[in-house]
Parts: sequence; C-alpha cells; structure tokens
Amino acid sequence: MERESTLKQIWGSLSQNKGAMAGLVIIVILAIIAVIGDSIAPYDPEYSDMTACFVAPCAEHIFGTDQLGRDIFSRVLSGTRISLTVGIIAVSISLTIGTVVGALAGYCGGKVDMVIMRIMDMMLAVPSILLAITFMAALGKGIDKAVIAIGLVSIPEYARIVRGSVLSMKQNEFVQAARVMGNKDSVIIFKHILPNILSSIIVRATLGISTAVLDTAALGFLGLGVQPPAAEWGDMLGRSRSFI
Repeated sequence: MERESTLKQIWGSLSQNKGAMAGLVIIVILAIIAVIGDSIAPYDPEYSDMTACFVAPCAEHIFGTDQLGRDIFSRVLSGTRISLTVGIIAVSISLTIGTVVGALAGYCGGKVDMVIMRIMDMMLAVPSILLAITFMAALGKGIDKAVIAIGLVSIPEYARIVRGSVLSMKQNEFVQAARVMGNKDSVIIFKHILPNILSSIIVRATLGISTAVLDTAALGFLGLGVQPPAAEWGDMLGRSRSFI
C-alpha cells in the first residue's frame, strides 16, 4: 500500500507538470522506435552503396541517402536507440550520484554542505556542453566516454534539488521521531527522507533525458561521441554539413 501511494504521488506530480508529461510522451515514442527500429528499417543502416550517393528523397529512400550511399531513414531509426540508451544511462549516473551527494549535503549541513555545494557551484558555473567536452578530452572518444561525461556534468542539478528537499524534509516530525528511536543517519536518509521526495527527482530525471540526448548529439556533431560506422544523430549532422 505504501508503494502504491508513492507511485500515485509520483504520477500526480508528473501529470501536473506539462513539461514533464511532454517529455514522458517523447521518451515513450523514442523507446518504441528504439525497440522496433531494426524491424521497420528498410535497409541496413551501415550498408554502403557508392552507386547511390546523395539520392534525393524518393519511394525507395524516403529521407534520401548520404555521401556513402547509406539510407538516412534507416540510420535515423538506428540512431534513436543509441541516443536514447546514452541518455537513460547518463541520467541514471547523474541521478544516483547527485541524489547521494545532495542528500549528504542537506542532511549533514555545516562544512560538509559547504564543501559539496561549492564544488557543485563551480561545475554549474561552466556551461554543461563545455564541461562535457573537457571530460571527453581527458577520457577520450567513444560512446562509453560520452555516457560518463554527460552523466558527470548533470550531477549538480540533481544534487541541488535533493539538497533543498532534504533541508525542508529533515525538519518534519517523523524524521525527528526516527532519530529519537536510534535509527542510523543512513537509514533516516534512504528509508524515511528520500522516498518522500522521490516524485520531484523523477520529474527532473524525465526532463533530464531529453537534455542528455541533446548533449549526446552535440558531442557527436563535434566528433567526440559515437564513432563511425555506428549511426548517431549528431555525428550524422556533423559529417553531412560540408555537403549542404
């Protein structure tokens, strides 16, 4: 019953936020395309036919073909799976780390809060895409490196949301009662506080997936993300701009 009430609270928060609902609808559509993309793709996204380069949109190639004769529509469908996978994993990384860091800062307060939040402020002072490029320069190219970089740059957003929620939540009577009963701080944080602020975190994570997808495309456009011959939206744009 407690789990059902939590799920209802989460859904209530989502349904009241138009941006979150729009993001949820887009994610569901992209998830469906990612699952069935290979079965509905008319061609192999990595198959190259040099005799059919730059074919205009037609019945056989509804999006046309690229400079290597690959079907663009098939590559867009394949890129959906890559972009959505990177977005979900990156958000999972930033959500997990940001939640733990923000909860510690909000619950402990004092010097712990000051040190953690100053680090978060320094990260927020730099635009996320520039910070992601910096991480990519240190980690190297590749989809796995892009996931880590995008996940790291989003940590401050979740940390600040969780910290603020924990600061207000820890003053409630049930938290004080749990502390008087001798519960450990870790138990109070993860069993009593975090479940009550889960709805706001999930709403932010839903919107954060779209941001992660855009960051993935930006890194791919710069040649730092997914490497050829894999299909990825940003990489496709970056390699085609010289032919416009």
